[in-house]
Amino acid sequence: MKILMLFVIFLLFGMFFIISNGNLLLSNADDRAEFFGLYSEWIDSLTGNGKGVAGHVVKMEWLPESG
Repeated sequence: MKILMLFVIFLLFGMFFIISNGNLLLSNADDRAEFFGLYSEWIDSLTGNGKGVAGHVVKMEWLPESG
């Protein structure tokens, strides 16, 4: 449950960061459309980076070499 809450808080901080950096007003339809575009790009880059990290972790040699 704690991990889920941390994940939600992380997504909320990302949302607020995008809104503040873009000086976006979500009451404005154009700003709202821009926000959803930026937020979806950010989520897409998160998943892409997560795939890359997971790929590197899987390829690592985790067991010591017997010698």
